[in-house]
Amino acid sequence: MIFKNETTHRRTLTVLTWLCISLGADVIADEYSLTQAIHSAQTKDPWLTGSKYRQEHLQAMSVSAGTLPDPTINFSLINLPLDSFDFGSESMTQAKVGFSQTFSRGQTLSLRQKKLEELSRMQPFARENRKAHVAVQVSHLWLEAFRSQKTVALIEQDRELFEYLVELAQSSYTSTSGRVRQQDVLRAQLELTRIEDRLTVLQQQGEMQLAQLSEWLGNEQYDLRIKMSDDLEQSITKPNLVGAAANIQKRQRLAEILNQHPKIRSINQKIHAGETGVKLAKQTYKPQWGINASYGLRGNDRQGNDRSDLLSLGLSVNLPLFTNTHHDKHVQAATAERESIKTERALALRQLRSGFDTSEVRYLRLNNRKTLFDTRLLKESAERSEAALTAYTNGNGDFTEVVHARIGELNARIDALNIDVDIQKSLAQIQYFLVAQSALAGDANE
Repeated sequence: MIFKNETTHRRTLTVLTWLCISLGADVIADEYSLTQAIHSAQTKDPWLTGSKYRQEHLQAMSVSAGTLPDPTINFSLINLPLDSFDFGSESMTQAKVGFSQTFSRGQTLSLRQKKLEELSRMQPFARENRKAHVAVQVSHLWLEAFRSQKTVALIEQDRELFEYLVELAQSSYTSTSGRVRQQDVLRAQLELTRIEDRLTVLQQQGEMQLAQLSEWLGNEQYDLRIKMSDDLEQSITKPNLVGAAANIQKRQRLAEILNQHPKIRSINQKIHAGETGVKLAKQTYKPQWGINASYGLRGNDRQGNDRSDLLSLGLSVNLPLFTNTHHDKHVQAATAERESIKTERALALRQLRSGFDTSEVRYLRLNNRKTLFDTRLLKESAERSEAALTAYTNGNGDFTEVVHARIGELNARIDALNIDVDIQKSLAQIQYFLVAQSALAGDANE
């Protein structure tokens, strides 16, 4: 009866451990459904706050960039004699106050302001894309933690049966019937030990996933847990476009949705800023004007006669004569930058389309597997396990077959759970690609 005592001891320790964890969790843990976790992560995401500050920075810079440079005022004493330092001894001596102001080339100010404004308008789209990205990341972590906890629950349900099989094998082995061999007893104990090891691995995975989820939820103590009462199949809504027939209308609709994706719209704003940058670079071909004025105050001459003060006015112009060595290259650089952003947009569209197609194929194939499991595999695995146990109980079956059948049924139920979780993960990924679908639907209704 050594096996029975060890099994009972391990079971008692496990129950006590889970009881302590549960009691502690009831006191300090925060429970999160999937929707709550996503909302909390999006609300507490510091990246979004930083994006708002970046937008404010660009908007403030655009106002500054649209103003003329400050004028220059200077004061000087001109032609003061060094032998006497007499302000009125020489007719050329004067106190001069000057003013000068330069003007930007062409529409440089307005275009510079416009470019910064267009860059600032990238940030709202970047925040929408970030929120959608956070929803995917949090969904995956939450679903993985759900998978671990639910798998633990399934294994815990079957562990009692395996413990019963161990006890049954031990009693049969020690009886005079002789139907169970020593290797059957050892095999049953080994399977129970493997289950305990499997539980330990799953608990480790679940704790690691909760720790990663805490990073998004801003929970530094990792004192959170998953709401197991949620209906997993209703966690994420399937978009209307998923699973539709692969026809021209669907591809056109998908192209419309992807073109309105926040990531693409953010790049579009960047392209607009690049086009403005080209226009801004072309302003270097235009002259730069400046004005200046000065007033010269002169003292009376030695006889006391009043001298006339002097007024000077001037106009300056900076002519772009060396276009081949400076201005042409400046425009060429701005044009190349704009074209590179366009290729960035084309690449992003390819990635979004490929990502959607991959996620949709995965979703559809997972649903095929789910149908197979729901209609046949789970039922057949349960029937095989029940038949093997009944045959063994009646003295017509093999103990090893009972263990294999029960393990097969447990694995089938875990596989079914994995399929359900993977379906939800695929839907979460699809939701990211089709995040603009609801906005387009709202525009169509209006």
